[in-house]
Amino acid sequence: MKKKLLTILSNFIKVMFGGIVCTLAFVVISSRLSGHEPSMFGYQVKSVLSGSMEPTFQTGSIISIKIHTNQTSYQKNDVVTFRVKEKLVTHRIIEIKNKNGVITYKTKGDNNNSPDLWTVTKQDIVGKYTGFTIPYLGYALNYANSKIGSSLLLIIPGIFLIISAIYSIGSAKKELEQTAKA
Repeated sequence: MKKKLLTILSNFIKVMFGGIVCTLAFVVISSRLSGHEPSMFGYQVKSVLSGSMEPTFQTGSIISIKIHTNQTSYQKNDVVTFRVKEKLVTHRIIEIKNKNGVITYKTKGDNNNSPDLWTVTKQDIVGKYTGFTIPYLGYALNYANSKIGSSLLLIIPGIFLIISAIYSIGSAKKELEQTAKA
């Protein structure tokens, strides 16, 4: 009974690890091929690199954002991801200004003492936070996007495939030898 439970647990861990590795590999490879962040069904995953939005989400988490479209409108208290000098920032809208028909947003990180020094236009906004967060996975995603991490995402699964193939061949050989003896 213990051996069967251990086998089930081991297989579950292998499947989960394989799923995580495959997902990370997909994200890294698709972003490298397309030249920009991968999106799926109008959503993107972003890594949280600072604590400015704690406790809403923690540093090292990944968050999901709904990609900005021309029809998208934003309200006070929406959490949005936007570009500031080629850098992505995710903060909360605290004020909406309409000056001569041009709408701008004043933002602030939940954990920051004061509002951001800049205002954000609709064109600067990449997307809106959906409320979906996975803690700590952002660290792995950032590492996977590095050169070393990308290489390991290709090498490690290859090593596991080779080990699995050797194990399968060895098991088949043992079965064949036992069948021949019988």
